[in-house]
Amino acid sequence: MATRTDAYVDTSALIAFCDRSDTYHLLFRRLFASPPSLVTTPLVVAEGHAWFLRRYDRQRALQFTAMLEAMPFLQTVTTGSQDLQPAFDLLRRFSDQALTLTDALGLHVMAQRGLRCCWSTDFHLGLTGVPLIIHEH
Repeated sequence: MATRTDAYVDTSALIAFCDRSDTYHLLFRRLFASPPSLVTTPLVVAEGHAWFLRRYDRQRALQFTAMLEAMPFLQTVTTGSQDLQPAFDLLRRFSDQALTLTDALGLHVMAQRGLRCCWSTDFHLGLTGVPLIIHEH
């Protein structure tokens, strides 16, 4: 039987959890203290790693990836070329927005898995109607 996933987690939530200066740090610190089953994509992992590498240094970027590896409740789903076309379609559908490929792939994964909650501070992740956790707390 497949593991039930409760929410999608985006780069912005992971950064908010790690960065004490982030406006949403306390919320995500509380949420990650007792998390549900979460899913993310390799693009989120890459985006977060790059953020810590640019903002801080290699050590902090490696600490970020080590943190993700230590999260048993977080599943990084396999994505591939079959997921690019739906993501590209979402980029075109929301061409009036500054939507990244990472965001579009996240929207696709949420739709594909029927997720009804998104851990993100980025309003773009709510474009298809999945509620953002920041609006619920």
